[in-house]
Amino acid sequence: MDIDSGWRALWAVAVDNRTEVLALVGLAIALGTTAHIVLNKRDARSAGAWTGLVWLVPFVGALLYLVLGINRIHRRARQLTQGGLAAPAALPVAPEASPTGVQPHTLAELVGRVTGLPLVQGNAVQVLEAPDAFEAMINAVERARSSVFLATYIFGNDAAGHRMVAALRRAVERGVKVRVLVDGMGSLYSFPPVVTRLRSAGVPTQRFLYSLRPWRMPYMNLRNHRKLLLVDQSLGFTGGMNLRQRYLDDPPGIRDLHVRVEGRVVGQLLSGFVIDWHFSCGESLEDHYTGSLQPGHVNARVVTTGPDADLDKRRLALLAALGRAEHRVRIMTPYFVPDLNLATGLQLAVLRGIRVQLLLPANNNLRFVDWASQHILEWLVQEGLEVAFTPGCFDHSKLMTVDGTWSLLGSGNWDARSLRLNFELDLECYDPVLAHQLDDIFERRWARAVAYDDAVKPGRFRRLRNALAHLLEPYL
Repeated sequence: MDIDSGWRALWAVAVDNRTEVLALVGLAIALGTTAHIVLNKRDARSAGAWTGLVWLVPFVGALLYLVLGINRIHRRARQLTQGGLAAPAALPVAPEASPTGVQPHTLAELVGRVTGLPLVQGNAVQVLEAPDAFEAMINAVERARSSVFLATYIFGNDAAGHRMVAALRRAVERGVKVRVLVDGMGSLYSFPPVVTRLRSAGVPTQRFLYSLRPWRMPYMNLRNHRKLLLVDQSLGFTGGMNLRQRYLDDPPGIRDLHVRVEGRVVGQLLSGFVIDWHFSCGESLEDHYTGSLQPGHVNARVVTTGPDADLDKRRLALLAALGRAEHRVRIMTPYFVPDLNLATGLQLAVLRGIRVQLLLPANNNLRFVDWASQHILEWLVQEGLEVAFTPGCFDHSKLMTVDGTWSLLGSGNWDARSLRLNFELDLECYDPVLAHQLDDIFERRWARAVAYDDAVKPGRFRRLRNALAHLLEPYL
């Protein structure tokens, strides 16, 4: 029997016994996939969820894990970033603050060890509502003389997006070095995507982890959620606001907060953009800070997180802040599905007598996330967490303050996606004046919010729906 005849005979046997062969192939794939899961997933709940999916939905579960579950970005990102966000040179660590309130000197040391970045002094941080922030960003681009670096998750192909494109085009025509980075998935929120308009205007633009090639699709679950505008290497903007007309409508369709930043911490913002840009296209940009050395009095530091070398940095910073709180913690976020560690941190803070207030939007744009949030809230409220919901349009604002001294604001949410899958950037600040401004914003929204009523239990069907949605927490 020649080789061809042998293969034909083997194929005939396989066809005659196709059910058994298919079962064996499925078993082999499930075993191999399970081995990869347990060896590479540090979170036991995530590993359990993926393993269950692989075995309960043969072939499809393994395919979903191949596309969405494997973090292929980690090694490449480490190579490009030399292990993480490099600390800009010659940025002095802020002197130890007074050991009152949030014990800032100790917390600063903890977060410094987590991030590997110094806490830099003398920064100016101005809090802006979304419409004011957008106008300030447009004006900054119009006045730019040397460089404009912009990164955003969503860049709408709408009236607001067109205004920004026009401002960027004029900057290019003046000889300004302009670079725009839009997330690959976020760019699809508008059709057609604004990327074509940007490139037609002569604006150098890249999409982060975007490709239509099948072998690149496994990156689709990893998203750059950071929002940065850096002008002339001396002025920065960051926060939670995307570039969309819905923020600017009257009345607005979305509410949000952004900050205008001057000072040496802008050097850390620059490094964040430069690393992401180099990751996307290989071009190296200058990240040297050129602005004023002492424009304000805020001690600040960048906290990045992502599925690369920055994994878990933001979670550890949040846990450190909760652990060091002495009187009050205030949290505002659109998406609240904390993992077990953060939920425990919140519970322990309440048990220590800390007043913990959580402000969420009454109208959420992601229904599954909202259902999962309702499930965890039922338990946390019983422990003493105070929860209220802001009425009206969707509130996308994100901030956290502790004891009127420490603040965190930026792009990160309190959910699995922000903590494990997204590339996020937040600004950590030590300043009672700034914390008071953020607390004032929080108090005004809290005053008109609707308190969570733990006496009114949802029906059995809704509780089951919420519990089932919470099972998807590793994926949300």
